[in-house]
Formats: sequence, structure tokens, C-alpha cells
Amino acid sequence: MFVLTEMKDTVRVPPWLFHIKLNDAIVESLNKKLANKVVYKVGLCVTLWDVTKLEESYVFPGDGSSHTTVHFRYVVFRPFMDEILTGKIKSCSKEGVHVSMGFFDDLIIPSDALQNPSRFEDKEQLWVWEYEVEGGKHDLYMDVGEEIRFRVVDEIFTDTTPSGPDGSATETIEVTDPENKKPPYTIVVS
Repeated sequence: MFVLTEMKDTVRVPPWLFHIKLNDAIVESLNKKLANKVVYKVGLCVTLWDVTKLEESYVFPGDGSSHTTVHFRYVVFRPFMDEILTGKIKSCSKEGVHVSMGFFDDLIIPSDALQNPSRFEDKEQLWVWEYEVEGGKHDLYMDVGEEIRFRVVDEIFTDTTPSGPDGSATETIEVTDPENKKPPYTIVVS
């Protein structure tokens, strides 16, 4: 579920942080930049584990900050395929069940990955598993807030970096709808 990932970045330490040790300023800067952020094709960054190598620091003309290339390891949330995890049902829709782990909310169980037979009740806005026993059928509702266990099936990374201008002068600016905005990292589970 959590992995150590080796990374490399150039860290800018502004002059007002020169009164503290360079290592402490770098740790603060890396955690401020990466903690609770998704890195494309890496996962959700949690916290800095350690700094493995510091290269020479440079001060560029016109900028009083020091720039240091840092090699480090970061704790990243990226579950393995077929790993069993626990979470709580966040919401239900016709597309499936949305699950939260508390620190990560972009988990979805698609409708075709639910227990068979299942149906969506429009009135309750919940999924119902029709559990069969010797005495007949029982409807087991998947209530919001209930804890469930699920298996990781797939992961979807969406590149959310801004795209540059095309160079066309007649381009119109589109207002993006926040409802249609895709999360940078989605985990598909069953």
C-alpha cells in the first residue's frame, strides 16, 4: 500500500530561510511541495522519508536563493494490484460505489464489479446486493458510511498539467466545469 520512491528535484531555498540549517530548509521545502499531492505515474505523496544525496548549491545572478539538487526517498501511497484494503462507502451512483479511505477519496467500484446480483435503487440512491440463502433472498443495502473491504483492480492516472497555448489568436477561452474535472489519480476496485 505504501512504497518508498526515489526522486530527484532541485530545491530553491529563499534567503529568509538561511538562518536554519540547509537540511532542515530542504526537508521543509520538499514536504511543502509534495505532501498530499499526486505525482503522475508515481502515486499520492505522503511524507519525506530521507535525503540520500545533496549536490552543490548554486546562487544565480538576480536571485538571492540557493538552488540545490537533492536526491531523496518519499513515502508514496500506491496500492499493489489485487491488494485487499478497507474503507468506507462515501456515496453511490448509477456508475458504482465511491469509497474513501480517509486520506484518499478517489476509489470507485464500477457497477459491473459489484457482487452479483446487485441493483441500484433510485429512491434510496444506494446499491443493493440480493443475497441468496436457503430460505430465499435478502436485500443487503450498501449504506453510506459503512466499512467495506475491497480489492484493487486498476489504477488510472490523469495528466492534469496545464496545456500551453496553441499559438492561434482566435482561440476562445473555455470555462472548465469543476463538476467534470477528473481526479489526477483514481483507483478502480471490486
